[in-house]
Amino acid sequence: MTDIADHGVRFGRIAAMLPVKDMAKAEAFYTDVLGFKKVFENGSPVGFMILKRDAGELHLTLQPTYKAPAFNVAHMMVDDVDALHAACQNYGLRIIKRLQDKDYGLRAFVFADPDGNRIDVGQPI
Repeated sequence: MTDIADHGVRFGRIAAMLPVKDMAKAEAFYTDVLGFKKVFENGSPVGFMILKRDAGELHLTLQPTYKAPAFNVAHMMVDDVDALHAACQNYGLRIIKRLQDKDYGLRAFVFADPDGNRIDVGQPI
């Protein structure tokens, strides 16, 4: 087996793809609450959207019958996990794992977005 690194292949962006049942509701949450900006959308009605904030990027895909899994689908690193935790609580999101300092060097919590997607959020301690 050949190691792809031996061939000089470089990877560019890799973004989380989040299935959503209602694109407008998901867009409102990620833009109004988390501060992302829409940079691309496709379809009529919109079936795909790219959101960006700082170095973070999320791709939303419309899946009207989506049922969220019981595991984390994305991980976000932020520079103020306490502020993001407070914003999630103020919005009324379900907190799956409480905010705490982890023995692996992160202050972290897990929340479920309006579609039930579990997102792990961390900040280096």
